Amino acid sequence: MGKRTTLNLPPPFDEAMKSLEREIMRYLLRSTGDRDDSLDLFQETWLRAYRAYPSLRSEDGLRPWVFRIASNLCRNRVRDRMRRSRVIASGGDEMDGVHGGIDGAVAPETMMDFKSAIARLPHRQGRALTMRKLEGREYAEIAQALDCSPESARATVYQALRKLKEAQ
Repeated sequence: MGKRTTLNLPPPFDEAMKSLEREIMRYLLRSTGDRDDSLDLFQETWLRAYRAYPSLRSEDGLRPWVFRIASNLCRNRVRDRMRRSRVIASGGDEMDGVHGGIDGAVAPETMMDFKSAIARLPHRQGRALTMRKLEGREYAEIAQALDCSPESARATVYQALRKLKEAQ
């Protein structure tokens, strides 16, 4: 009788992930230092793992594979936040004159003034300005959220900035 080789196939997805839930959550909490962020990343990790699970070849690589997904998501979150903070810190030419520009060293009172000024804008303009200047989104993303063209999104942000400058 010949030797039978058994494939070390991974268990069903739910069963496999159940064994890693607590460990991944602890890792994400340590990595982010924020419960809400870690919960978001936990859900995204599971979603990505679920989508790619059929391509996993063996149970042996399950733990490092899931941790790699979680680590990459943490790294992406940090990179995105840094990018957005640079956008806020640089402020761009468009923000000159709006409370002295937005930068990383803005006093909380000034930021509150800025946010209340945005709240006084028409809803669409306030939303577009917030997405562009506070969240660092591209005009294409803003256009998709506002259901308009990127050119229209750019014009909406410009109009909002103009109204803020006029209100000073």
